[in-house]
Amino acid sequence: MKATAMLHNLGQSLWLDNITRDLLNSGALKRYINELSVTGLTSSPTIFYHAIKNGGYDAAIVKKLKRGRMGEELFFELALEDLTRAADLFRPIYDRTNGVDGWVSLELSPLLAHDTAGTLAAAKSLYSRGKRPNILIQVPGTREGLPAVEEAIFAGVPVHVTLLFSREHYLAAAEAFLRGVERRIAAGLRPDVGSVASVFVSRWDAAVAAKDTGGLKNQLGIAIARRTYSACRALLTSPRWQRIYNAGGRPQRLLWASTGTKDPQASDILYVKALAAPVTVNTMPEATLKALADSEGLGEIMSADGADCEEVLSQFAKLGVNIDALAAQLQEDGERAFVNSWNELMAMIISKSDFLWKKV
Repeated sequence: MKATAMLHNLGQSLWLDNITRDLLNSGALKRYINELSVTGLTSSPTIFYHAIKNGGYDAAIVKKLKRGRMGEELFFELALEDLTRAADLFRPIYDRTNGVDGWVSLELSPLLAHDTAGTLAAAKSLYSRGKRPNILIQVPGTREGLPAVEEAIFAGVPVHVTLLFSREHYLAAAEAFLRGVERRIAAGLRPDVGSVASVFVSRWDAAVAAKDTGGLKNQLGIAIARRTYSACRALLTSPRWQRIYNAGGRPQRLLWASTGTKDPQASDILYVKALAAPVTVNTMPEATLKALADSEGLGEIMSADGADCEEVLSQFAKLGVNIDALAAQLQEDGERAFVNSWNELMAMIISKSDFLWKKV
């Protein structure tokens, strides 16, 4: 049995962190679903940037230019075309699991990260345009983003909360989700609105790579993940959650993001093996997915009590690592990186559009 199937059987969902038109047209995504137990998908501006730059969307861009589409509007039409096709491929999984799995995820413009009203309006619009029940709209877990998470859930829009880096970030996102669901219950609405909350892992280790951490190399992100998973499991068994379950709600699942290994000397599946845990999602790049499929076994399953995470984090504190301050910095850096990627994508679309239009 492939390690991908073993992880799936454990109760963790494997999502692909990639989407391109070629991936759809070539049948590769369908093969990943059938052969590598992939049950969902996430996307990002960076992924689309490279695909558009390499010419994979030239014909589609020309058609949209002829219809007057430009810039951001043109991009979201391209993205929704791909995401709806992917959503249809995952729809049998979504139906079979009663909406627990089989999702695809679309990111909002990161320029809205500090605009609560703008984020909510864009989330509602994109979800409506997608016309698929298994599309998640990515909303950043920033101070301004969290109220939009609550309002989107209350409005029945499935949400993928992004840019979370710590236990505290996760709990804030979970609180926003819970408030939205509880408001739906109070209003007599169905409470089963889908959501995942993604915690970025490998960026922690990249942030302290320059430090002499001795035997703790590449262990900070895993310790943060274990601490967060422990908090998640405790929350899922709380009386508050039990009341929501009883009313027909479903859990907001914890999603591991940034699970590709940054250290070239470390295993390609370092984080995948360390983060094996039921009732979670791991979204991974194609290279990591393929490395996992070729590997043998999974190793230990993540402990619900966090195992030695507090001891490891205490050792990092002794090395001068302020976890709370670094979490805040990583969120700010992540937000800035998202904005940069978005701006590069928009510039690429403008440049590509000008080039292609001159050839028409």
